[in-house]
Amino acid sequence: MPRVIVPAGLSMGPRYRYVRPPDPTPECYEVHLGDDLVELTETEAAVWAASFIDAERHAKLEVNRESLIRLLETAPQPEPDAAEIVGSLIQRGLLVEFDTDGDLEPVFRRHKLLPLAEGLGSTPEEPHLHRIGHSGQPKVAVPVDVYGLWSFSYRDAGLWEACSLYADDTENVEEGDEPMEQTPHQVAQDIALHLPLMISTSCAYLDPTSV
Repeated sequence: MPRVIVPAGLSMGPRYRYVRPPDPTPECYEVHLGDDLVELTETEAAVWAASFIDAERHAKLEVNRESLIRLLETAPQPEPDAAEIVGSLIQRGLLVEFDTDGDLEPVFRRHKLLPLAEGLGSTPEEPHLHRIGHSGQPKVAVPVDVYGLWSFSYRDAGLWEACSLYADDTENVEEGDEPMEQTPHQVAQDIALHLPLMISTSCAYLDPTSV
């Protein structure tokens, strides 16, 4: 499986100066990241926002550091410092890289998954898929385990703990039934496969844990 890159944090938009006459140039752009409100320059904000672009490629796990840099360097207004800015945003925790089939525990321990959209449930035609979207319009359809973790995992210390608790379903197994017998890594991998699309469609976001 490929190595992917996704944005972290929640956009808080531009911040303008308290001056008269009004200054049309933002003082900075802000991103809520963990316990901080991070200030970005206009260029940094544009690079961060570019990591949301192309949900179709995110769904195919085709967006990585190299493809993001290439997108920025070949845009109608090319960004010559794309590689340097992307590297800086990774270092600051505003972009997150992970291998969807690799060791997910380190990155999942450092982040929470928070819902940003509406749970729209399943359909008679596809009862195995649960939809997530905005204003009643589905953007993503995911399996039930991903749907549950998307909805409830924010309550846990981190995404890895949520995956571990979900994998250990012995307390919820009714008499005569068998437990799922999933490992935390299997649950985490299922989340990882759907995470880029959920984030790129603003149905969820990753936020650093406070530990």
